[in-house]
Amino acid sequence: MAKSKSEQDPLRTDGRPRPSVLSVRSVLALLLFVVGVAWIVYYWTVVRPDGFGEAPGGPGAIADLGRWNYVIGFGAALLGLAVAAHPTTPLGRGRGVVVGMLFCFLVGLIWICTFYVFTNTATDVPVITDLDQWNLVVGIGLMAVGFVYATRWE
Repeated sequence: MAKSKSEQDPLRTDGRPRPSVLSVRSVLALLLFVVGVAWIVYYWTVVRPDGFGEAPGGPGAIADLGRWNYVIGFGAALLGLAVAAHPTTPLGRGRGVVVGMLFCFLVGLIWICTFYVFTNTATDVPVITDLDQWNLVVGIGLMAVGFVYATRWE
């Protein structure tokens, strides 16, 4: 007679316990990603000068960093995605690997295509307009993180 789900052994077939969904690495990956995105949003909405001769707002230390704010924000977000590729996190095992890999590949491709489409137009696309050719680094960086997930695919 088959055991019910509550009676099944929590061990995998190889005898090791199943990894927790909420591991320290999962929390760290989520925190890095959220802090990176929040850093970029904060810089764009509060600190960045608007181009009309207005002085930068917000804390002076962040305003002095200029474009390095994008390096900090995107660096933290991409590092968070790369940390999430570890097998102890939900994105690092099973179907999560495919989801993470395709997400990074597609978002990187969309980022680069959006940059190329709006490069020589009068349309002001937030963040993309500020980064100029550095948009290629962001798009290729996302694709590189996609390859980190691809190495975990079984």
